[in-house]
Amino acid sequence: MTAPFPLAPALWAATATPAPAAPPLGDNRQVDVCVVGAGYAGLSTALHLAEKGISVVVLEAHEPGWGGSGRNGGQVIPGLKYDPDELLAEYGPEHGARLVEFAGSTADCVFDLIARHNMDVPHIRTGWIQAAHAPEGLELVRKRAAQWARRGVAARLLDAGEVTEHLGTSAYVGGWLDPRAGAIQPLSYARGLARAAAAAGATIHGQSPVVAIEPAKDGWSVRTAQGPSVRAGKVVVCTNGYTDDLVPGLKRTVVAMNSFQIATAPLSDNLLRTVLPHGQVVSDTRKLLLYFRLDHAGRLLMGGRGPFREPKGASDWGHLERVVGKLFPQLGNTPFAYRWGGRVAVTQDHMPHLHEPAPGLIIDIGCMGRGVGLQSAMGRAIADYAASGNPDLLPLPLKAIRPFPFHAFRRLGLAAVIALYRFQDGGVKQT
Repeated sequence: MTAPFPLAPALWAATATPAPAAPPLGDNRQVDVCVVGAGYAGLSTALHLAEKGISVVVLEAHEPGWGGSGRNGGQVIPGLKYDPDELLAEYGPEHGARLVEFAGSTADCVFDLIARHNMDVPHIRTGWIQAAHAPEGLELVRKRAAQWARRGVAARLLDAGEVTEHLGTSAYVGGWLDPRAGAIQPLSYARGLARAAAAAGATIHGQSPVVAIEPAKDGWSVRTAQGPSVRAGKVVVCTNGYTDDLVPGLKRTVVAMNSFQIATAPLSDNLLRTVLPHGQVVSDTRKLLLYFRLDHAGRLLMGGRGPFREPKGASDWGHLERVVGKLFPQLGNTPFAYRWGGRVAVTQDHMPHLHEPAPGLIIDIGCMGRGVGLQSAMGRAIADYAASGNPDLLPLPLKAIRPFPFHAFRRLGLAAVIALYRFQDGGVKQT
């Protein structure tokens, strides 16, 4: 597997804590559980298994946090794409209530892990603002805020003036504030999870791409490209947007879309008084949403959808630079210091999926932009399930692997949909 974006130019790689030791697998091993993929889900699974006294090995093709876990926007937002009432209607009162409780707790999981393991991770928890880009977006934010407020969240609606004051731009007509959310340095967090897992007894091997998962006596044999293998009673696959053909059909259950990001140089104190002065993270109600925040050094980050193809140069981030200029004209000629991106795995129903195509082969895939909290909490739930065999400990029912129909044409179709969404979203209002 090759990297679609070099990690070195990314802001997070430039500012992260040092990478933990993760040497390649050098000899055959036998453990209770083998985890494939050292992102948030895989590392959280390993950490929680090791804390239960279960022997676990993690195999990663590159290094911990190399994929989406080290390339995302670092926004820690609870919930799922669907609101609580929709989840209850879809999954029923018992399973739906369990899923709503899980979805609402995902941000707590992240900040609790950082505190409990004393991770060296810059973080802040001042909330998330979902900003309505047009009047039709106001209905969505009102509904969402009301549903979470009925469940005890101190959700707050913001009118146009309040959103302008919180964001530093008059491009939005309203929004809501969810106080449960926050932000982290995402690669430092992945590395913190890796250190915590190793301290609890897990073994993590980087540069150890898995080429085969095969049934074996009393479980599975997981073979790496360099030759050595791991024998395990159970295997957990957490490869998300970087999923290949390791598990038949799995790659075709998602479309791996690119999310691009840029970051300015650190802003001056004067500018910081006018751009996100209260420190919330933000995403908006566009179909092709924009998301932005300040990092721990006062840089402004802006993210959004990128082209499916590999980037060819800085111009591929030009649309985001233009957005920053329109939303925050006060930044003037503030330079952009970093440009990077990574893959987001989108499922057909826009929900995370859990599979177990054969006993003891557990698969977790699909983040849809909420991966930091979602996959941290999902790893904890998968560890509970792997340890007990009780599917009621999972937030979602296990389901069969069902690839997208005509998956080979999905990128062409989605490119057309993206063009339509961009037209429907309209331009960013000049401030």
